[in-house]
Amino acid sequence: MSVRTRLSAMMFLQYFIWGVWFVTMGTYLGQTLHFTDRQIGLAYGATAIAALASPFFMGVVADRYFSSEKLLAVLHLLGGVVMWLVSLQTSFATFYPLLILYALCYMPTLSLTNSISFHHVRDPGRDFPLIRVLGTIGWIVAGILVGKVFHADALVLPIRMAAGASILMAAYSLILPHTPPKAAGGRFSVHDALGLDSLRLLRNRDFFIFVAGSFLLCIPLQFYYTFANPFLNEIGAPDPAFIQTFGQMSEIFFMLLLPIVLRKFGIKVIMLVGMLAWSLRYFAFGMGDAAAGMWLIYLGILLHGVCYDFFFVSGQIYTDQRAGEKIRAAAQGLINFVTNGLGYFIGAFASGAVVNRYATPNPACSDAAAAAHECLKVTHDWHAIWLIPSAGALVVFILFALLFKPRGGSAQPAVAESVPAGARVG
Repeated sequence: MSVRTRLSAMMFLQYFIWGVWFVTMGTYLGQTLHFTDRQIGLAYGATAIAALASPFFMGVVADRYFSSEKLLAVLHLLGGVVMWLVSLQTSFATFYPLLILYALCYMPTLSLTNSISFHHVRDPGRDFPLIRVLGTIGWIVAGILVGKVFHADALVLPIRMAAGASILMAAYSLILPHTPPKAAGGRFSVHDALGLDSLRLLRNRDFFIFVAGSFLLCIPLQFYYTFANPFLNEIGAPDPAFIQTFGQMSEIFFMLLLPIVLRKFGIKVIMLVGMLAWSLRYFAFGMGDAAAGMWLIYLGILLHGVCYDFFFVSGQIYTDQRAGEKIRAAAQGLINFVTNGLGYFIGAFASGAVVNRYATPNPACSDAAAAAHECLKVTHDWHAIWLIPSAGALVVFILFALLFKPRGGSAQPAVAESVPAGARVG
């Protein structure tokens, strides 16, 4: 088996594990375990908590003491065991801390799989996107299995599938090519390990506005990741987890389109289009339904490629350009900390609070009927809910359009480390 094939399979498993449980967990927690909307929001904040800690773990431990493939195996083995324990919990008091522990095992593996890939390819700009796209395919396959094959949106099965796939990934990691720690033997520096050099980039006004805009946008973004699947299930959309994979399919298309449009229109225009797409998709969700308005739901899902690629991927490219080679990794870590960490953590609280505000108990649904999935114990005013993140994203879009003035008018997308450096898929 060639190195590229092994790395591609690694990416497939890495993102299959995430996609198989993450998309439908909100529906399982709400419809089956009857957790509150606030609790569901907190649960989706677990990965954000781990994203806050992951850069420190990578800088202090992973980059200095362990080969990447062995550390990947250990983390996925521990994660598989913890995820199985998560699947056995029925109360939030035990479910939540175990989910945080699982996320602390999983989130560092995003950076590890990237570093393993970059270490073993000759031309990252040419080779890495072809390897990394298998991760998106893995996420799509996970959605097809959960939504179309097993119809398991409200079941515990996806969490147990994630546990099994994590253990499989642990075993597979042992046959990956050897990747030594990149800072082994060097003089230890807390300053370097924590990537503090990247903070000086914030002195530049345009980069500061970019970071601030990314942070603010991630707050309304969490509404999609946390509540899109519960929303689709509640309104009676067909095969929700499956149709959500259409978003990843569009992501592949727009990823291929991104280098072309970046050269033609420049980084600011492309990022603004991505921001506006988030507002439009939420508006489409708010105006759509599972009958005559289903086309709006599909439109909102298909906009995912524009939403994700045009803002986040182009933002990683912009960060790579502004940082330069010396502090490239630290700068990407800073963006990951601000977006996947702080932004999504606050967004988890905000989304849970808003959805809870527009929740109404269903008086016709008994506890027994709800447990048998014969009715919904709680219903929501989704029209009002989706208009809130739509308005929030629109405000960020306007502020960003007025304040963000990057140097130069275009970006030359050397699509290397920038393309998917540890960022969320889905």
